[in-house]
Amino acid sequence: MLRTLQSGQRCEVWIASVTGDRELVFASDELLLEAPNWTLDGSALILNGDGVLWRVELGSGHLSQVPLSGIPELNNDHVLAPDGTGIFLSANDGHIYRAPLGGGEGRRVTADDGFFHFLHGVSPDGGELAYVGIEAGNFTQPGRLLTLPADGGPPSWFDTGDGHCDGPEYSPDGKWLYFNTEAFTSAPGHAQLARMRADGRGREQLLSSDTVDWFPHLSPDGRLASYIRFPSGTQGHPADLPVDVVLVSTDNWAAPLQTWALFGGQGTLNVNSWAPDSTRFAYVAYPLANSNPAKD
Repeated sequence: MLRTLQSGQRCEVWIASVTGDRELVFASDELLLEAPNWTLDGSALILNGDGVLWRVELGSGHLSQVPLSGIPELNNDHVLAPDGTGIFLSANDGHIYRAPLGGGEGRRVTADDGFFHFLHGVSPDGGELAYVGIEAGNFTQPGRLLTLPADGGPPSWFDTGDGHCDGPEYSPDGKWLYFNTEAFTSAPGHAQLARMRADGRGREQLLSSDTVDWFPHLSPDGRLASYIRFPSGTQGHPADLPVDVVLVSTDNWAAPLQTWALFGGQGTLNVNSWAPDSTRFAYVAYPLANSNPAKD
């Protein structure tokens, strides 16, 4: 399950501004990094790669491994705790763990309940986690939206309709869960953006599009959101496609404010990567040597 770079491929970590500008902050032709989180003090990005956790200092571009123990190989579903000192992580054994952000011993949060657990959201008070459950790790089955106490405990199930759902995370005020779902169409894999109240009521579609839309991430002030747009007909959220990272106002999801075209997909924007000041967010591109320059 660990991804690596293809021959001639690069990993590029970018910061996009709400003004439309962008800045390359780290690149490697050896290590494939995924899914940036932005630290609460604004000084660094936290990413996974090669099964472990990494930190990129934004001032210097210095890369260092976060030393964790007691946790299996990581995947690209990880979210910082609201207090800025801890991080919740999904591992390839199908469980969610909590660990100190500065490094140290991890503690498993989820139980052996017959599901693989893929974390995407932490409530603003730090007391609850939102995740996707895949029964027995069988990825031919749709993912289901669940929540559970951040210290462990029985899960709560949410009805998001038919088809796969993914990427559930809380709004900054904790009143809503935002996610992508196939419930609004019969076309295979046609994910669209949606939200429902954190108590499970009031599911609504945020926009209707011909593209396949994944991973809505709200800015800390709640005014803006980013998401990744896959080509029409895409099933799942695969790697190595021409995709768009899109910025919208949460008052009008159908009218993009900015769009960044790139070669990527899986790993580009899986988790919330907004800066604390809501003016920038991070994403990852994976250009190939022979890819279209307009798309990398």
